[in-house]
Amino acid sequence: MKISRRRLARQAAVQALYQWQVNPGSCEEIEAQFTTDPERLHGADVAFFKCLWQGVCAAIPELDPAIAQEVQDRRWADEISGVERAILRLAAYELRDQLQTPYRVVINEAIELGKDFGAEQGHRFVNAVLDKLAQRWRHAEISLAGR
Repeated sequence: MKISRRRLARQAAVQALYQWQVNPGSCEEIEAQFTTDPERLHGADVAFFKCLWQGVCAAIPELDPAIAQEVQDRRWADEISGVERAILRLAAYELRDQLQTPYRVVINEAIELGKDFGAEQGHRFVNAVLDKLAQRWRHAEISLAGR
């Protein structure tokens, strides 16, 4: 099965976010590392990666509290794995700011990223949090889809 260019861009964005969490640097430095290394974005939609990466970097101060508000059973800062935190940040950005991407696509992509990179049942946690964020940010879209 061929992986779409957009999924490859999302995978790279999750890897970049994880790298940034483990070894904080400037968003520009990390973007340059990914865009100048042909292996990191091989086959990916580079423009989409840049859009996601720059958008998430700019939005983290607003995204983190919004995500943490939906995480009732764990502390955002130290009880959620770095991989799940990266996936949640990326998907929360897409839900809130990339309205041209249907909410179901955003959530499905995040679940798949969770299966690829996260803990064994981490994708279920990601799904639950994103469902709550989608209700908040995509309520009208969800209502229309339910018709």
